[in-house]
Amino acid sequence: MGTSVQVTPLSGAYGEGPLCYLLAVDGFRFLLDCGWTDLCDTSQLQPLAKVAPTIDAVLLSHPDMMHLGALPYAMKHLGLSAPVYATEPVFRLGLLTMYDHFLSRWQVSDFDLFTLDDVDAAFQNVVRLKYSQNYILNDKGEGIVIAPHVAGHLLGGTVWKITKDGEDVVYAVDFNHRKEMHLNGTVLGSFVRPAVLITDAYNALNNQGYRKKQDQDFIDSLVKVLASGGSVLLPVDTAGRVLELLLILDKYWGDRRLEYPIYFLTNVSTSTIDYVKSFLEWMGDQIAKSFESSRANAFLLKKVTLIINKEELEKLGGTPKVVLASMASLEVGFSHGIFVEMANEARNLVLFTEKGQFGTLARMLQVDPPPKAVKVTMSKRIPLVGDELKAYEEEQERIKKEEAIKASLVKEEELKASHGPNAKASEPMVIDASSSRKSAKAGSHFGGNNDIFIDGFVPPSTSVAPMFPFFENTAEWDDFGEVINPDDYTMKQEEMDSTLMLGPGDGLDGKIDDGSARLLLDSAPSKVISNEITVQVKCSLVYMDFEGRSDGRSVKSVIAHVAPLKLVLVHGSAEATEHLKMHCSKNLDSHVYAPQIEETIDVTSDLCAYKVQLSEKLMSNIICKKLGEHEIAWVDAEVGKEDEKLVLLPPSSMPPPHKPVLVGDLKLSDFKQFLENKGWQVEFSGGALRCGEHITVRKIGDSQKGSTGSQQIVLEGPLCEDYYKIREHLYSQFYLL
Repeated sequence: MGTSVQVTPLSGAYGEGPLCYLLAVDGFRFLLDCGWTDLCDTSQLQPLAKVAPTIDAVLLSHPDMMHLGALPYAMKHLGLSAPVYATEPVFRLGLLTMYDHFLSRWQVSDFDLFTLDDVDAAFQNVVRLKYSQNYILNDKGEGIVIAPHVAGHLLGGTVWKITKDGEDVVYAVDFNHRKEMHLNGTVLGSFVRPAVLITDAYNALNNQGYRKKQDQDFIDSLVKVLASGGSVLLPVDTAGRVLELLLILDKYWGDRRLEYPIYFLTNVSTSTIDYVKSFLEWMGDQIAKSFESSRANAFLLKKVTLIINKEELEKLGGTPKVVLASMASLEVGFSHGIFVEMANEARNLVLFTEKGQFGTLARMLQVDPPPKAVKVTMSKRIPLVGDELKAYEEEQERIKKEEAIKASLVKEEELKASHGPNAKASEPMVIDASSSRKSAKAGSHFGGNNDIFIDGFVPPSTSVAPMFPFFENTAEWDDFGEVINPDDYTMKQEEMDSTLMLGPGDGLDGKIDDGSARLLLDSAPSKVISNEITVQVKCSLVYMDFEGRSDGRSVKSVIAHVAPLKLVLVHGSAEATEHLKMHCSKNLDSHVYAPQIEETIDVTSDLCAYKVQLSEKLMSNIICKKLGEHEIAWVDAEVGKEDEKLVLLPPSSMPPPHKPVLVGDLKLSDFKQFLENKGWQVEFSGGALRCGEHITVRKIGDSQKGSTGSQQIVLEGPLCEDYYKIREHLYSQFYLL
């Protein structure tokens, strides 16, 4: 049998919930994404909790809550301890996303599911990879190679290819085939006939219009509201699709010379843009070329103001403005409060650029027709004063005393255990609070602080009086002073890796903006007060699709081109999943699966794969030719056994001659340039390459369904001198075996 492969959805199957899937490849267990919604409902993570301790590796595809939001919680509470793999932007922007989410929650609730330290701990396990980098796993994952590829949709977004014994498992969710202002399209279409393709049906029922018209309609709707004296709220994510929106707004504001202010408001807005400025190599070709030619960074935003609190907005009052604020769900974050303020004005506009998560305020407002009134909970954190502050301080004092007593008792037990049979003879003197007070009243020289001198100190049983521990300095000395061990002053490899992972300035100040850091580090006692209010929704509510995902028609086309042997559909409504499943079953020569949550499906390949070794005798007779990073050769051999292992041995008889094999991938455009450099007159005509007056070179693709992409090169023309010269040049573009 081939490589054993099983897939189990833990969330995000037959529904639009967060993405989280278990993939087992020959017993090695991958967790594909670890998403959560803005509601942070722990019941959604019950399937993950059952398998988290058994996970061997985590692969993250996008830097948003729906793909990595549960990672800190899972590592703190569910026993997840596996290494995490992601691209650099997914690591950086995912970290900022989690910080923004925590701060947004902490400002309005006593949020205790995870802390900033938990976020740091989770992301310290991230191994960062570059696009197309093959990463070889070790130990239990020996023989497995993982590689991230461009997905589009979000900066650093990844299509994961997992290879074992020559068979590919491709995980591609939320990809986008279109080029955008800051991103290239996905390379998923370049994969041919993988053993398994895991993809989503999220947009299977949706079709999109032309991008230019969509952008124009978007800007026109904003300008119309602003011109009438209203303001616009765009609820956005922290560091995902908002980047494309910022570029669109900055460009059109500059082209039209508009003066209406634009604000980007999150707890980490300035840090987000600072990091994004350094990720140009992960962006689209146009941005990279612009930077190379003129050193112009697309994210030096000229028309957008970055802010981290609402003070700047409050100064403007009712001035027309555009505000992009997190979170997109309207559940928490700055967008929640701004919506409440804007909803009562009919001239204002709340423009949604993505579908709201189920159960959130954003989803409630996107129904047709929208509600005329909604109930929302308004919360804020205020400092404690008066009796509340006094009670809080007394409680903290009591807790400190209890912890001190517990620590003293624990130390006592440890010291008793360390002294074994002599523990009783050397039992330390413990003075409680009552005896301390008695000593003070009796006129003791040390008052009530005897425990400070005695607690934790065990006098040796041989001493005639209590004495403090004395440790003799046994260090060696030479003519230059004390002899040191260089290893004591060398940073350990683990510490070095941790330091390099975070990089300079990557502590609290590197991830959170100054204002947010001050808020977080403010140790003044505080409490959260809440009240429920009814908001009259008089403002306009509009939804425009700027999610940056391939639409249904494109998804079907890409899947047909990839033509996987087995297709697994996840993450999409029941209607969308069933629609895409029926379409693929009817039009593809593939086995199609759509598992339910916690349903395990076996998608093991039907092919047989064997491992063989090349014997030394055979290798000594092989002449290899260099092909890129590899060496290739034609081998005639017989299969035998040595030490119970399959080996390839030299043939016992003379093998029959084989037809010459040309190895390579010819691009007609490259061949045209090659011939022009040789002095030939070359031009394209009807999709073929016309060389001189009589010779034509054309490529004929294999259009058979399930084709592996083989192509024929046809050389047409009379048998003349030019024909043979062109043929010789053509052969030179290949490796002949």
